Amino acid sequence: MKTRPERTRLAGSLDISRLVCGLWQVADIEKDAAPLELDGAADALDAYAAAGFDTFDMADHYGSAELIAGRLLARHPGQGRPVAMTKWCPEPGPMTPDVVRRGVQERLDRLGVERVDLLQFHWWTFERPAWLDALHAMTELRREGLIGEIGVTNFDAAHLELALADGIPLVSNQVSFSLVDRRAAGELAALCRRSGVRLFAYGTLCGGFLSDRWLGRPEPETIPDWSRSKYKRFIDTAGGWDAFQAILRAAAEIGRRHAVSISNVATRWVLEHEAVAAAIIGARITESEHRDDNLKVFSFALDGADHARLAEAFAATRPIPGDCGDEYRRPPFLTASGDLSHHLGSIPSVFKAVEVPGRPGRLRASSGSIWEGIAGYSRAVRVGDRILVSGTTATHGADRCVAPGDPGAQTTYILDKIAASLHALGGGMEDVVRTRIYLRDAAKWEPVSRAHGRVFGDILPANTLVEVGALIGDYEVEIEAEAVVAG
Repeated sequence: MKTRPERTRLAGSLDISRLVCGLWQVADIEKDAAPLELDGAADALDAYAAAGFDTFDMADHYGSAELIAGRLLARHPGQGRPVAMTKWCPEPGPMTPDVVRRGVQERLDRLGVERVDLLQFHWWTFERPAWLDALHAMTELRREGLIGEIGVTNFDAAHLELALADGIPLVSNQVSFSLVDRRAAGELAALCRRSGVRLFAYGTLCGGFLSDRWLGRPEPETIPDWSRSKYKRFIDTAGGWDAFQAILRAAAEIGRRHAVSISNVATRWVLEHEAVAAAIIGARITESEHRDDNLKVFSFALDGADHARLAEAFAATRPIPGDCGDEYRRPPFLTASGDLSHHLGSIPSVFKAVEVPGRPGRLRASSGSIWEGIAGYSRAVRVGDRILVSGTTATHGADRCVAPGDPGAQTTYILDKIAASLHALGGGMEDVVRTRIYLRDAAKWEPVSRAHGRVFGDILPANTLVEVGALIGDYEVEIEAEAVVAG
């Protein structure tokens, strides 16, 4: 009997292949040429599905990928059809139920289905809290039956935990995960163990760099496609070409022991992590296919000696900075262009700075909370080079408390709000010199302190944490900050 990919059940309702066919290359193929012929491209996907690779991942910005997948799905009506996972990646801006419904309906129309099997949401900056509005609206559309399951993409552990604490029924998070980028094995994997959320790993082969083809080869001087341009930045950040070659050599030695390829070793290493539901591999629509080689991933397992050899190679590399998804949200941007220019025009400020009447050189910003008007205060005020941020709670919109009862999640939301306040007035978190934390229950200091440390671990401002008698409503924590803007 011919080997077929292993399968896993996601959230008890979605049966998927553990090797998911990613369609990002459609955008790469089409960027300098005409769109692919839909039926011919669907033929290629049909061949993957027939071989057991029947789960496909795409996004709203992957060229005509959704349309191609739609042609494929139309050929397999009813139960047992291929699984279509897509992403909605809206630009930062107003997020109303109508905006979300239109975004979801466009996915349905392009796929030609009545329900998206798994809709994954990406958001560019957590300082804009509308991402929670989007996910709550998606949750409502799931209740209506337009969405099967909800996932996110490129969420770090802190914001994934915040979404879960705020009641979003997430089943997955799609993140970069490879022998080069091992961030997902840390806090994110630990959260997955606690919550049951599963990871989809992309970049597992670093755009093809993690293969026998590149073993012992000189560093490329020019790179013609988006995918390899992106992952070359990961390689450079992780220590450069020599360190990368050390990883290739280790994987090659392991591959010879098991009679498999470097790519097999790289994929197997990712799949053996408990949190990982599946690895996403490129579906080659117009180029050579590697289905038979990919199936070898399920023919062996890594042993202790294999892991020790890889650990030796890892020791000569540098960790990719930050947590998963930071490559899209802060420098160094590990994208194809090295910034967000090919994704977004700009990211507008969350709050608007206005001059204080009769006070030259003084600016203030408001978040729109009802409490600012009632109590007569600003979210933040700038005087000269100083920015003073008022005590900030996890208030979403006018008056909703985010993540009731969860002080760690509330702290994550609060610090995003503080960052947005500072940016509106020309500062940033790196300018913060003091924070004060007011905690309802001192016994819950650790999740709050850890959330504070994730943001300020390199900045190290002066800090005070005190227990207060009570906070209003369901708020567990309140934080204020002071910043001095350099230059």
